[in-house]
Amino acid sequence: MPARHFLTLLDFAPQELARLLERATQLKRLHGERQDPRVLTGRTLAMVFEKASTRTRVSFEAGMAQLGGSTMFLSPRDTQLDRGEPVEDMARAMSRMVDVIVIRANSHAMIERFAGHSHAPVINALSDLHHPCQLLADVQTYIEYRGDIRGKTAAWIGDGNNVCNSWIHAAQQFDFHLRVASPAGYGPNSDILACCPGRVAVMTDPQAAARGADIVVTDTWASMGQEDEKSERLKAFSGFQVDRSLMRHANPDALFMHCLPAYRGHEVAAEVIDGPQSVVWDEAENRLHAQKALLEYLLR
Repeated sequence: MPARHFLTLLDFAPQELARLLERATQLKRLHGERQDPRVLTGRTLAMVFEKASTRTRVSFEAGMAQLGGSTMFLSPRDTQLDRGEPVEDMARAMSRMVDVIVIRANSHAMIERFAGHSHAPVINALSDLHHPCQLLADVQTYIEYRGDIRGKTAAWIGDGNNVCNSWIHAAQQFDFHLRVASPAGYGPNSDILACCPGRVAVMTDPQAAARGADIVVTDTWASMGQEDEKSERLKAFSGFQVDRSLMRHANPDALFMHCLPAYRGHEVAAEVIDGPQSVVWDEAENRLHAQKALLEYLLR
C-alpha cells in the first residue's frame, strides 16, 4: 500500500482535517494532564532540513518524544541531498530505515520528488510554496477561542508567500472566506488561487481586507532567502503594518495571528502582537499538538 503524504492541506479531505484537529485538542489536554499516549513507541522520525528552523524543529522533536518515538535531525551538511546523490535515491534508501520523514526545503518540487519515491510518509515542514503544518495550528487555535471557523472571514495582510498560499488552501478545506491584501506584484500564487475558486478575494487595500474580519493574519515581509530584497520590500510594504488602527476595521473580537518570527515595528506593531487580541503564543504551542495528531494519523 503506498505511503500517505502530507505535502499540502489538499492532500487530506476536509473531514480528515476536522478529525485531526479534534485529536490535536485531545492530545493538548492529555499533555496538560501529563498523560501523553505513548502510541509511537519504537517509531523513528527523520527530519531533513535545508532551511533553518526553531519552532518547527522543536515541535516535531518534542512531539515525537511525547508520543514515545525517537527523532534524528539532518542538516544540509549531514546529507548528499541533490549534491552527490539524487533526491529519488535518498528517498528510496532513507524510507526503508525510518517510519516518517519531515522535510523543510527550498523547493516544493524537491519535496514532491522525494515523496514520489518514499516508502514512508513524508510531511512538508515548509517549502517555497506551502506551509501546511502552520495552518493546522492556526485553525486549531481559532477553534479553541471561537469555535467553528466555517463561514468566518480571515484577512491576510502582507506578502503572498508560502503561509499565505496555505491559508488559501485552508479557506477551501475548512469552508471560510479569505481576503488577501498585498502590494502590487507581491500577491499570492495564481495557480494556487485557481485551485480554490470563490474562496479568496485579492486586493491592495489592507483596510478593506480587514473590514469585518474575524481573524487578521500577517507574516514577515522578507522570508528566508529574501534578505537581499529587504530594503526594497520595506518600501513596497509601507502602509501594510498591522497596527491598532488597522485592527479597528476588523470585528471587535477578531483574533490576531502570526506564524513567527515577528518583527515588531515592521509587519506588526508591538501594541497588536503583545495586545489582548493576539493569540500567537497559543498558535505557536499548537504546532506541537497538531503535528502530534498528524504523526499519529499517518503512522497508525
